[in-house]
Order: sequence, then C-alpha cells, then structure tokens
Amino acid sequence: MVKATWLGHASWLLEGSRTVLCDPFLDDNPAAPRKAADIEHCDVVTLSHDHFDHAADAGSILQRTGATLVATYELANAFAESHNARTEGINIGGSVSVQGVTCHMVPAFHTADKGAPTGFVIELDGVRIYHTGDTCLFGDMALIGELLAPDLMLCPIGDRFTMGPRSAARAVALVKPRVVIPMHYNTWPPIAQDPQEFARLVAEQAPGVEVAILQPGQSYEIGPR
Repeated sequence: MVKATWLGHASWLLEGSRTVLCDPFLDDNPAAPRKAADIEHCDVVTLSHDHFDHAADAGSILQRTGATLVATYELANAFAESHNARTEGINIGGSVSVQGVTCHMVPAFHTADKGAPTGFVIELDGVRIYHTGDTCLFGDMALIGELLAPDLMLCPIGDRFTMGPRSAARAVALVKPRVVIPMHYNTWPPIAQDPQEFARLVAEQAPGVEVAILQPGQSYEIGPR
C-alpha cells in the first residue's frame, strides 16, 4: 500500500516501504500544508524540472535528509555541485532504481532553465504512480499508459502553464490509470480551476477511471493491482 499526500501545487509525498518526495515547493507555496523543515525523512526526491514552483525547497531537503535526487543529468549535476547532494542523473526514456524505488523518466512538454522538462512513473511497493510534471497534452501519453501501466496519475489541470481540465481529461483517457488526482491548480488566481469540472470531463472521456479530489494535506491510499 502506498499513501500519496498532496502538499499543494505539484508537490507530493509518497509513503510506503520507502518515502519519495516529488517536486518540493513548500515554504513559498500559499497552498502548502507543511514547510520544508517539516519533511524530516525521505529516501528519494524527484524533480520534473527546475522552475521555482517545483524545485524551490529541494536543496535544503536533500541536505538535511540525505535523500537521493533523481532528475535529468544536467539538473542532477547542478544539485550535486551546489548542494553536495547525492544524485542519480538520468534522461528521458531511462530508468534508475534507488533503495527499491524505480523511477522511469518520461517526456513532458513545457520549458526548463536547465535540462529538459520531464515526468516520472515511480514504482513503489508494486504501485506505479505517474507524476506528469508540467505538460500539455501529447499523443504519446498513450504509450506511457501502454508500456508502464500507471495505477495512479497525478495530473495538472490549472491551464495557462499546463493542461487545463479539457486537455487533462483527454490525457487521462490516453493513459488509462486506475485513479487520477488533479494537481497544479488554485495555487494562485491565474491557475484557478474547478476540479469538479475535471471530474465531469473524465467521467465522459474515461468512464472507468476513478477521480479523487484532494485538498492540500489530504492523502489517498492505493495498493497493487
């Protein structure tokens, strides 16, 4: 069983036999229920890209917890140099296993200052979690669904900088996860969205997929198929 806790925006804490922190943006995140100092333990930190609203607290958490960073080669090298962090640099299409957690790096269509924007399919305790990162809709999401078969999809719906609800619902139909949870919305007014509208669109386009709508700080538990 894996417990996925939404820490606001695109930040997630995945807890099972190991603990994985995705895209830590806490201290300056108005929606975050925790601060970076509240993260006392994690084994792996994944970064989809280096924008501040995904990577702002990665350095301090890596230094304090001794977790291993998994990111693109360029981004991993930058954190190794600037924060003396333990890192595993990989690239899109590659995978790495760290302390029993397997991270598959997949494409995302967005921007980044260093390296490329990415998503991850994270395997933990027999559960596969697809954190899309910041992305638009793209047809090869169907291949991610076919090859990596995510159980849980963490999907942006905020529009403007990522997919909006309509595109995100289509992405869910391509990936076909068991469960989808919307993220990256309502942090600030420019990305304000109604998650119930997303749920309605998913029910139309991917009727077999469960939509779980969380508030920051809430968790969803999921086991293997």
